[in-house]
Formats: sequence, structure tokens, C-alpha cells
Amino acid sequence: MHTAMRGQRRSLPSLAYIRERHRQGDRSLLALIVIAALIVGALFSLAFSITTGASDASALDVFREVMGAGGTESALSARDRIIIFDIRLPRAILGFLIGASLAVSGTVMQGLFRNPLADPGLIGVTSGSSLGAVTMIVLGGTVAAPIYALFGIFALPIAAFVGGLVVTILLYRVATRHGQTSVATMLLAGIALGALALAFTGILIYMADDKQLRDLTFWSMGSLAGSTWVKVAAVGPIMFLSFLALPFMARGLNAITLGEAAAFHMGVPVQRLKNVAIVAVAAATGASVAVSGGIGFVGIVVPHILRMLIGPDHRFLLPAAALLGGSLLIFADVFARTIVAPAELPIGIITAAVGGPFFLWILLRQRSRLSL
Repeated sequence: MHTAMRGQRRSLPSLAYIRERHRQGDRSLLALIVIAALIVGALFSLAFSITTGASDASALDVFREVMGAGGTESALSARDRIIIFDIRLPRAILGFLIGASLAVSGTVMQGLFRNPLADPGLIGVTSGSSLGAVTMIVLGGTVAAPIYALFGIFALPIAAFVGGLVVTILLYRVATRHGQTSVATMLLAGIALGALALAFTGILIYMADDKQLRDLTFWSMGSLAGSTWVKVAAVGPIMFLSFLALPFMARGLNAITLGEAAAFHMGVPVQRLKNVAIVAVAAATGASVAVSGGIGFVGIVVPHILRMLIGPDHRFLLPAAALLGGSLLIFADVFARTIVAPAELPIGIITAAVGGPFFLWILLRQRSRLSL
């Protein structure tokens, strides 16, 4: 019996064993531990979000209500049920989906372009998605009315997806030559395409009426206010379909870090991988922008932190980015709605305040290698 117990102890990975594998370049065990910790953190962030604010309901009360532990007597009052299940829960779920989508999009783009500076917000993809969404908001009652009639609640995320897809394709065409992507060209092309999209967005805002203008001003700074189950139903399937493509991209993204030619000789269908990655990023970013507006820097901060921690293997990096991005955006949203309560701070201001200095640090750390 004691021998069996000693065998069981030896079978458990020790800290020294993890460090030795890390020293040898194998971070798979560490990555699995980090992902397990992130799953716990994601569940905690959801519970923290739905129980924080102007309500006396505790996490235990919510759990008892969901499980029906109270029998015929509800664990929550009628007011608390409305606050928890109709306001906070859809907001928390939508925040997690948006954070996961932005983080995964940044991870995929960094792998596809083979540089740590690629991010939907920095290289114009978010601006293209915003142009599509603003077009639908401003012209939805006139020129774009047939599109609204055809797609209903999906019209706005579809328009944002198309805008992001167009910018992503143009960016890749401009920045890539002979299978090599220039970081400097990508950044400059992203600035130019983003500025062009913002110019057209400005024209549409000039055409907007007073109500649309107020909505667009607050929406442009990024916010999860007004999150409903309808919005979750509108963008959730689009994000879910984007996530389904992740397992099929991981191996290809690992290979493409060696160059497109090397990846092709390793049996990776490079062109198909690029097409799937571009469509997935545009869909996830477009859906996020459609319901939350501009939330920046999540796609560059999250993958960079994880890459330093668990390495560049996309088999682990992609799910870890989804979990960490979703959790971080939920915590940012809780901070945004409590720091100036009863008012609410736009969440885009918080992510920019944190992500801006972090991006400068990345630039300073990478400038010699990037030759910028």
C-alpha cells in the first residue's frame, strides 16, 4: 500500500519537473496547468460580474436559484431575479464572448503575419468593422432598409463583418509580397486603411440625426451597456462559428511561423489557412464591434502575456487567449460600471489606459528586431 502511494506521489508533476521541462523548451505541461487555472478564473469572473453591483444577491443565492435548491421558495427576490438574469447575466456572457473574440483575433493575426504587433484595433480591422456597423445604424432606415428587412437582428453584425473582412483582405494584399509580410508596411497600411474607414465613418456621423449621434458617440468609446439576450443571440452564433475554426488553424499557424514556403513543404494548405483565418478574424471582430463599439488593445495584450508564459504553441495559445481575454474584459466591465457609480465609464477607456502603455513597452522591447 505504501509502495502504491509512493508511486502515486511520483506520478504527480512536481515544480522541479515542470521547471526542467520548461528549461528544455517543452512548455506543454505548464500550458495545460495555465489553461486549467484560466478555466477556474473564467468561472470566477462570471460569478463576480453577476453578483457585483446594486443588489444584495450573493453568489450562493444565485447558485441556489439556478439549481432550484430553494424548492418552491425562491432564493432571490423578484427584483434581484430581473437584475441578475435579465441585465447582468447577458452582459457578463456577452463581455466574455467579446473579450475572447478580440484576444483570439489578435493571436491569429499575430501568427498569420508573424509579428507581435498585429491586432485588429491597431491595423484598421476594427475601423473597417465600425464603418460597416455605422453604415447600418445611420442608413438602416433608408438606403439599407432592405438589408435590415432581410437579416433582422443579424444585419448589424453582418455589416460589421463585411467591413472588417474587406479591410483585412486589403491589408494582407498590401503587406505581403512573395510570401513575406513586412511589419512596417503592415503597420503603415493599417494606419492608412483605418484612416480611410474613419473618414467615411465621419461622413456618416455627419449625416446622423441627434438620437443616432448620441448613440454613436457613446458606442464609439466601447461599452457593454444595453446588453440583452437578443444581442447575445445575434452575435453569439457568429462568434461560436469563428471559435470552431480554431482547432483546425493551430497546427498551420505553428508551421507558418517558419515561413509560408516551409509550411507548404510541411503539408500545410497555406492559402486555405489564410482564407479561413481572415474570415474568422473578420467575423469575430465584426460581431464584437457591432454590439460593443471600439474596445482596443485586448488583442495585443492578452496573446503577448500568454506567449511569454506558455510559449508560442497555438494549440495551447488559442484556447488560453480566449479564456484570459474573456475574463479580463469582464473584470474591466465590472470596474467600468462601479468606479463612477451610478454612472458608467466606457470600457474602451479602461482597455486603452491599460493597453496603451503595454503596447509602448512591446514596441521598445521589439524595436531592434523590427527595425522600425
